[in-house]
Amino acid sequence: MISVNNITLSFGKRVLFDEVNINFTKGNCYGVIGANGAGKSTFLKILSGEIEPNKGSVSITTGERMAVLKQNHFEFDNVTVLNTVLMGHKKMWDVMHEKDAIYLDPDATEDDYMRAGHLEAEYGEMGGYTAESDAGSMLGELGVKEEFHQSLMKDIPSNMKVRVLLAQAIFGNPDILLLDEPTNGLDIETIGWLENFLADYENIVLVVSHDRHFLDAVCTHVADVDRQKIKVFTGNYTFWYESSQLMARQLSDKNKKTEDKRQALIDFIARFSANASKSRQATARKKALEKLTIEEIEPSNRRYPGIIFQPQREVGNQILNVENLKSSVEGRRLFDKVTFSVNKGEKIALLSKDPLAVTNFFEIINGNMQADAGKFEWGTTITKAYLPLENNEFFKQGLTLLDWLRQYVPPHVTDADEPFLRGFLGKMLFSGDDIMKKTNVLSGGEKVRCMLSRMMLQNPNLIVLDQPTNHLDLESIQSFNEGCQTFPGIVLLTSHDHTFMQTVANRVIELTPNGIIDRLMTFDEYIEDKRVKQLREEMYQRAVAV
Repeated sequence: MISVNNITLSFGKRVLFDEVNINFTKGNCYGVIGANGAGKSTFLKILSGEIEPNKGSVSITTGERMAVLKQNHFEFDNVTVLNTVLMGHKKMWDVMHEKDAIYLDPDATEDDYMRAGHLEAEYGEMGGYTAESDAGSMLGELGVKEEFHQSLMKDIPSNMKVRVLLAQAIFGNPDILLLDEPTNGLDIETIGWLENFLADYENIVLVVSHDRHFLDAVCTHVADVDRQKIKVFTGNYTFWYESSQLMARQLSDKNKKTEDKRQALIDFIARFSANASKSRQATARKKALEKLTIEEIEPSNRRYPGIIFQPQREVGNQILNVENLKSSVEGRRLFDKVTFSVNKGEKIALLSKDPLAVTNFFEIINGNMQADAGKFEWGTTITKAYLPLENNEFFKQGLTLLDWLRQYVPPHVTDADEPFLRGFLGKMLFSGDDIMKKTNVLSGGEKVRCMLSRMMLQNPNLIVLDQPTNHLDLESIQSFNEGCQTFPGIVLLTSHDHTFMQTVANRVIELTPNGIIDRLMTFDEYIEDKRVKQLREEMYQRAVAV
């Protein structure tokens, strides 16, 4: 168990935590959520001892081992991949080196050898004699091929480093596992493996993530960081979000009888308890929800932006035709033979094993790059708005937010006065003097919210979104997701956010170096379809052979 006792932390006048008291218990996985800057990652650093609070203490049950997902990808540059994983079990690593040093010491005494004997026993109890094979198996399951195991960390691809550090954290079954954004840089298959691993994990896990699908798959509880406090709620992220929204509506509905409200909450808990049986964490989550009382449900204090795209006109019959598009970079073929047409009512998820492929495709169809071959044509009725992966070029001038947005007022808008522009910025939570903030000092999340204001201003009937959840907090992601679901126009989308892809898209197109896979189905149906899996493998193998 971890006990947090009266933790207080401030940086100058800014108070992050004020007398926080919580217990985290075995068998539970806690999703740590909160707005950007609320202190989620800082809280994990307090638990791990990396940051010392101003007041209070963290205590861990005697004998329990804590492991932390390292964020510094260069820390182990001169260590082999296999040894990096083994170092995750520090005590075992230290014991191994101590006993080996005794055997290598020509001046070792009888007492030294007695010590080595005790160390051998301790090493065996910790699983030391199977450690290398265990570490190798885990690396393989995470997609790190055996050919990399004896390589130095500095010599392997950056996307492999993320997996090695994840293997290091979970190696040896630690009693307490702290994971800060563990899905960053992982592909769908590896995230799925991690979800299953954590769903079966019997110890304590605390995880910070903006991936709602991941939080729903692994969490039994939500630890909500808000207003300098942390409160633990039973259930996964979706349960927390929907229950807090329901409670907020209940409180605002003054005319509804108390007993009716109570029954609605009881029915809500029962529904989620039943749904929990579909989860890998069925037993723990279902039992937790069954014990939940309605008094534990509270409305959220969060502020959610209003992301609403309102088309000025409907799309016509011709939307986008793409014919034999091809693109490559530095001799690497990203995609080829890309041919498809977009139809009314479609919201298309685009994906590829090479993330640069979709970004290049979006840049090409938005006129920012040239294709190697092929052509595309937009319909005459289309008004599109594009959220690119990189947006720094839009914020170099250092204008105020108000003047920045004024640049993008479309010709059909004739009354773009200050109140009009304030309305768009206000929907994205820029209020009062915020609109006079200079754009060259904005955070990553603030820049994305500005870009969304710009997009809404265009009144588009088609939106193109390249990794739209990057830099956003869960509140903005949730609103953005809901805005895309209700948007009556066309969506072209790629995202690492599983829930975003699943809830928005009704068609999936995968770009490969040897053509496309195109299916009218949801994202989950696509990744679970056995025939699609086989076809994907064949397409990529064919491309490698070429």
